[in-house]
Amino acid sequence: MSTISFPDGFLWGGATAANQLEGAYLEDGKGLSIQDVMPQGIMTPRTDGPTDDNLKQVGIDFYHRYAEDIALFAEMGFKTFRFSIAWSRIFPKGDETEPNEAGLAFYDRVLDELERHGIEPLVTISHYETPLHLAETYDGWVNRDMIGFYERYVRTLFTRYGARVKYWLTFNEINSIVHAPFMSGGINTPKDQLSPTDLYQAIHHELVASALATKAARELAPNAQIGCMVLSMPVYPLTPNPDDVFAALTTERVNLAFGDIHVRGEYPGYYLRSLREQGVELTITDEDRTLLKENTVDFVSFSYYSSICETTDESKRVMGEGNLFGGVKNPTLKESEWGWQIDPVGLRLVLNQFWDRWQKPLFIVENGLGAKDQLVEIDGVKTVADDYRIAYLQAHLEAVGEAVADGVDLMGYTTWGCIDLVSASTAQLSKRYGFIYVDRNDDGSGSLDRYKKKSFDWYAEVIRTNGASLSS
Repeated sequence: MSTISFPDGFLWGGATAANQLEGAYLEDGKGLSIQDVMPQGIMTPRTDGPTDDNLKQVGIDFYHRYAEDIALFAEMGFKTFRFSIAWSRIFPKGDETEPNEAGLAFYDRVLDELERHGIEPLVTISHYETPLHLAETYDGWVNRDMIGFYERYVRTLFTRYGARVKYWLTFNEINSIVHAPFMSGGINTPKDQLSPTDLYQAIHHELVASALATKAARELAPNAQIGCMVLSMPVYPLTPNPDDVFAALTTERVNLAFGDIHVRGEYPGYYLRSLREQGVELTITDEDRTLLKENTVDFVSFSYYSSICETTDESKRVMGEGNLFGGVKNPTLKESEWGWQIDPVGLRLVLNQFWDRWQKPLFIVENGLGAKDQLVEIDGVKTVADDYRIAYLQAHLEAVGEAVADGVDLMGYTTWGCIDLVSASTAQLSKRYGFIYVDRNDDGSGSLDRYKKKSFDWYAEVIRTNGASLSS
């Protein structure tokens, strides 16, 4: 292995989402979000209203413990902390004209704490938590009115926090709306009843809203940088058969299209062909086209957990699990406890592919291993001996180092779930990602006490040495 080197000022840190860690789901005027009717994540249909089995109602109580948690992040040496703002804390129903001051004040306190520790905030504006009222009254992003509600929301954020937050992401994993329309797009129509026209019109509305957010940021927070955020999942042909190779490209383009539009400001030809073949005719105004073209992103951020394969041979389509959606299993790779295939080289591949394709700075804002951790006592101290997590992150960061050496312009790396939180896909707490163990179980029991895992000190050393320790 070559010596690993990361650029000066590289933004090491961790990533979270409000609905998975804050709790306090009705506190200080917060309204309900779609997550409050998703007690089992995306695995089961939504419920009519909040139910007591929803772990996200308490999360890990970050709402009351943020100072303690941020101090632990600072102890690891975090340069940045990615968190999301809960839309329904700021606009409880989503369509009000005036924001909820108590919600704004909470994020002021979080930013105060980050500033005290010298940690740069990286803020996701919308992370799978559309206000429930917008889903039920407007059918989420299917309705064009959502663009105006989102613009009012982002303008409120930029006005309040624009001088304090340098890095913004418009929508978390925006391409996931194709697979999880309720969670990702607040679309209340059941997925099996949702027409392709309504789905792709909702996607268009989100893309226009993202461009409007970029425009608003340049007006209200001119020193900030604004990026898109996509779920990356490289797709390999299962065999060298040219049909498999093209099938892999076609599947991968479902994700790549979202970056293409954010970076280039127009719909690519292959995407338009796909719409034609599905009988979809989008309503796109001249103003929409201008907004997309004139308000492209400053950088591209993405999540990376696994890769999949593709084949046209139905007899070989053995399906595996993946981040929100699965694909054909790769027989050469091992899997996590949740069936996600582990592929560090895929991360280097994605970094090179995205850089070659878009020539925009990149930011890895999610990567990590969900695993069942065992709290043990070593020398009188409670901890988790998570060598498996260290090995996973070591291999992926070695691949990242190689991509940097390849010439990729990379801004930073934030591990997903730097502190244990409620899983987005399964709504479990036993699927743990963090460097910090939170004493809470899938049945809701536990003290909520925090304990440093073995990986805590390992990651602290990676940050302290700016990645040099990965070479030792």
